[in-house]
Amino acid sequence: MSPLESHPVRILRVIARMNVGGPAWQVSVLPRGLDASRFETRLIVGDVGEGEADFVDLRDPDLPLMRIPTLGRSVRFSDDLRAFIAIRRAIRDFQPDIVHTHTAKAGLLGRLAAATSRVPVRVHTYHGHLLHGYFSRFVSRTLVVVERLLARGTTALVAVGERVRDDLVAAGIGNYDQYTVIPPGVARATTSDRESARARLGLPSDVPVVLFVGRLTAIKRPDRLIDAMSLVLDHRPDVVLGLVGEGDLLEKTRLRAEPLGSAVRLLGWQPDIGDLYMASDCVVLTSDSEGMPVTLIEAAMAGVPAVTTDVGSAGEVVLDGVTGLVVAPEAAAVADGLLRLLDPDLRDQMGAAALARADAEFSVERLIADHAALYDRLMSALGAGGPQSGRG
Repeated sequence: MSPLESHPVRILRVIARMNVGGPAWQVSVLPRGLDASRFETRLIVGDVGEGEADFVDLRDPDLPLMRIPTLGRSVRFSDDLRAFIAIRRAIRDFQPDIVHTHTAKAGLLGRLAAATSRVPVRVHTYHGHLLHGYFSRFVSRTLVVVERLLARGTTALVAVGERVRDDLVAAGIGNYDQYTVIPPGVARATTSDRESARARLGLPSDVPVVLFVGRLTAIKRPDRLIDAMSLVLDHRPDVVLGLVGEGDLLEKTRLRAEPLGSAVRLLGWQPDIGDLYMASDCVVLTSDSEGMPVTLIEAAMAGVPAVTTDVGSAGEVVLDGVTGLVVAPEAAAVADGLLRLLDPDLRDQMGAAALARADAEFSVERLIADHAALYDRLMSALGAGGPQSGRG
């Protein structure tokens, strides 16, 4: 009897931490969205770090999961060893057909646990990559070597965008045949009217609002964002920037924004994303590195155009000149883009185009169907005598 016929395909999903962001959203959607008669999923997560918002607490408190605190982001040999042992124990208890890992640390510990437990199919998703912008050159090179070795023992690799995949292959991490590109998918948020949304967020009702959603950390470049906003205010002193999120650069961002006064509002993490996008005229992203930013997809799904730096697969969400503007990673270029997009006619035109494209390309239904198709293909190959081994 083939694995597909004997029982629903068992998928053990492992992610290092469920901080607010794209990986957490996808990991929360898939267990519920996959057909329960064909797929049985268990989810393992670690703890979020200091200064990070917990997606589960903030937006999905009823999500079924197993928590391994030592699986969080920080690297410490004793904690990592305990997390590895706990993942192996979960594999022994659940006997999965597939272990699917998300994020770097979970990808390392989860794939090693799966390989040493002889799990037949091992999958890893790259929601972005750490090839540049995060660490020193030595650390980055070490990570590339580790990822190359892990890729050799991984049945299938998933990238959230074509550019992310191409960067990884160019670095020697896996080959094209291993990769499946599965972009994120989001649902349309339930929204109220704009005036009510702005009132709840403490934003003025009669001025243009630019929205940033994300961690205030170095790779997101909040300094560039504040500098761009300063340039915007030279031409449009009525514009307000709402920053949704926190992080290790929260206080530095606050200090940098002080000269701009009430034009910059630090809103912290917010549980209702519908209000966020309903309250905004456009969304901005100023990062040095990204995968495929879910913030941009959420904005598009709300009919809100965006200005984004040309990093990662951001340009696969925002079509330059059609659904928003893709600009160089410089404050002046971001400011120019925002000033263009604050024109009401252009903003409305691009917002409508963004919504139409998001409905067609970035739905939750498409995300779930793509994963189901991937799992079916991998299990069919296993049943046909593809790469496999028994579980110990």
